[in-house]
This record gives sequence, C-alpha cells and structure tokens, in this order.
Amino acid sequence: KLGVPAKTQHNEVAPAQHELAPIYEGVNQSVDHNQIVMETMKKVAERHGLACLLHEKPFAGVNGSGKHNNWSLTADDGTNLMNPGDTPHENIQFLLVLACIIKAVDIHADLLRESASNVGNDHRLGANEAPPAIISVFLGEQLEDVLEQLISTGTATHSKAGGVLHTGVKRLPDFAKDATDRNRTSPFAFTGNKFEFRMLGSSSSVANPNIILNTAVAEVLHQFYEELKDVPADKMDTAVHELLKKTVIDHKRVIFNGNGYTDEWIEEAEKRGLYNLVSTPDALPHLIDEKNAKLLTSHHIFTDAELHSRYEIKLENYVKTLHIEAGTLAEIIQKDLLPSITTYMEKIAQTAALKKSVVPDISVSAEASLLTQLTELSETMTKDLETLKKDTAMAEYESGKDLLKSAKLYQSVVLSDMEKVRASADAAEVLIPDSILPYPTYGKLLFSISD
Repeated sequence: KLGVPAKTQHNEVAPAQHELAPIYEGVNQSVDHNQIVMETMKKVAERHGLACLLHEKPFAGVNGSGKHNNWSLTADDGTNLMNPGDTPHENIQFLLVLACIIKAVDIHADLLRESASNVGNDHRLGANEAPPAIISVFLGEQLEDVLEQLISTGTATHSKAGGVLHTGVKRLPDFAKDATDRNRTSPFAFTGNKFEFRMLGSSSSVANPNIILNTAVAEVLHQFYEELKDVPADKMDTAVHELLKKTVIDHKRVIFNGNGYTDEWIEEAEKRGLYNLVSTPDALPHLIDEKNAKLLTSHHIFTDAELHSRYEIKLENYVKTLHIEAGTLAEIIQKDLLPSITTYMEKIAQTAALKKSVVPDISVSAEASLLTQLTELSETMTKDLETLKKDTAMAEYESGKDLLKSAKLYQSVVLSDMEKVRASADAAEVLIPDSILPYPTYGKLLFSISD
C-alpha cells in the first residue's frame, strides 16, 4: 500500500527473525523505502502486542541481524555496468569499472567501515551470518583468475567455466556450478552482476554506505578519465590494459576469496596492511581523516563543518547509548535480579529448616550447595556492579571533556565490566525458577508470543 516493492519475506536462521528482500531500484528511492519499512514494522508489531527489534545483536549466542546492501552501477541508457557477460575477460568496460571499484574500496576501506558502525553492530560483526570488521573484496574463482591473467601478462585471454558440482549420491543429479561463487563471510562480495555490502547493521540507514560507495567510485572514475582522455584511439586498448594491470597490482591486497572468520585471515590482513577497525570508536575518527574529508568535501557531499558535526554526533550517540545500557543493567541487577536471588534463597533456607524440623538427621546438602552457589554469585555480582558504576561514572565524566576518550573508555572498560556482571547474572538465572525471575527467559522471549 505504501509503494515499497519487495519480492520475498521469509524466516531467517534465528528464532523470530525475519528477512525482507526489496526489489532493486534507484538509490534515493531505496533509502526512503528502507526507512518506511523499518517504521512500518515497528508500528505493526505494536498493534499486535509484539516488539520489532531492529537491534543488531539483542540476544547473546543467537545470530544477529543486518542488511545486505546490493549495489551496482548503471549507465544513462540503463546498462548494468556490473554485468560481466559470459566472457568477462573480453568485457573491457566491465573490467575497467571493476578495477575502479577495487581501488575505491581499498583506498577508502576505513570510511566504508565507518559507514556501518554503531554500538549494536560492534556486537554482530565477526559472528554468525555477519562479516568481520576487516573490509575485503570477494570476486570468486572466475574473476580472480581473469585478474591474475591481467597481472601476469597484461591481458586476459579466457574465463573459467562453472563446471559441474558432483553430489556423490547416485539418485541425485549433478548440478551446474556457478563460477562466480558466493562467500557469506565477505563484507563486500561480487554476486553475479552486483556487489553485496554485508556489513551494515539492521538499525542503520542504507544511505551511509551508498554515499561512500558512490563518492569513492566517482572519484576513481574521474581519475581513470584523466589518465585516458588524451590517449589516441589507436593506442587506447594498450593504455586501458596497462591501467587495468597497474590498478589491480596496486590494490590486489583488498581482494580475498577465503574464509573471513578465521584467525589466519586476521593475521594475513595485518600483513597486507588492511584496517581491522573492530569497534565504533576505532572507526569513527576516520570520518574526518584528511583523505576522507577531502573526498567528501571536494565532491560537495558534505562541508568540513558538516563532517565534523556528524563525527561528534555519532560519538555522542555511542557514548549515550552505552551509558544508558550500563545504567539499565545496574537497575536490573539491583532492583530485580538480586531481590529475586534473595527471595529464592529464603525459600531454600525455609525448605531446609522445615526438612530438619520433621527429620532432624535428614540431609540438606542439595539446599546447602544451592545456597552457597547463589550467595557466591550474588556477592560477585554486587562487587562487579560497584566496579561498573565507578567506571561508568569515570567514562561519563570524560564525555564532557573528550568525547573520543570517553567512547574508548566505554568500549574498553565499561563494556568489559558489563560482561562480568552479566556472567554472574546468567549463572544465577539458570538456578532460579522461572516463577521467581523478574523477566521472561530467552526461551519464552524467542519461542512464545503469549504472556
């Protein structure tokens, strides 16, 4: 009814997790429609007594939620410049645009990572169904082979065919194997006739990465134009192949077709000199780096003042969000969980005393063990909670003087404190009956819609 075109709506991996696949359209329309969808889902959920969580990682141990930003370029006649055709080694226009994108992503990887940074997404990146925080480009066997030919000989003469995927089961037919492959661990993967930026968080606007991609690629396209505009027609093919070869050699470090989840890739990425900006405070300062500021101001996307204001607003949002989360956790522990533990311990003690009053020699070791465990957990929780309060106050104090320092304190100290408090809380919740717990368990939240 709202005019948002979508082709599928289906269940995803996690319980109560759903995916919506909009139909491709111009970037301005898609950004508007994405905002409309998020707003509508929340309103409809409330109508039915439910909550639509756009948070990237609301539940520990459960797949998080993100957005797959499918991005391509079209010419003014509607031609998809990202369509390699059946013989991509012969499609020089495609290869030139591809090289342009590889260079743009390599040079501005930090800016692309920053476009997908927020508190919730920091928890998601590197986990199931989410790429790592390291920006790399996945091309697949076919395109990687074509680029290797360009590097070694200056020209590409053939393209790998898809071949056959053998199932190994006699009763099942073999399948044609797609030569372009697909890699779910890559943050920026070529998927047939487009790139898929998989790093964006579910609560974020899709405008941010598209602004960066479009501007960075426009910059490199302009550079390519400047290099080729005065080349005579009879020397154009040679000049283009030389430009392709040089570009791929200079920026091949960003191309990675392997498993992005492994420790080996983190080590390899460091050797290649790639950024590994694991948190929002690591990524945000790159928004105002000289090369990135020059990119965005020279193309009249933002003024310098607008860039710095966005930088400060994003830092402030990060600090305020974690301050609220830390305060919420402290309130939950103090006002709800610790009293529940005390209530349950009273019941256990009463049960043990009642058993002894009836049968003086009866064993109460089970009750004693449970009381000991809960006492130790509540004491540890109380001690860790005091540390959390102290460190939160310190980080909040710094926010008035140095927002970046404050953000880093929240990321490195306060978040760690919260994890410690949560560890004791989780251990205690397992021991307490649901009827005494102040909040629904994960099981009730994820697998039931009744009270």
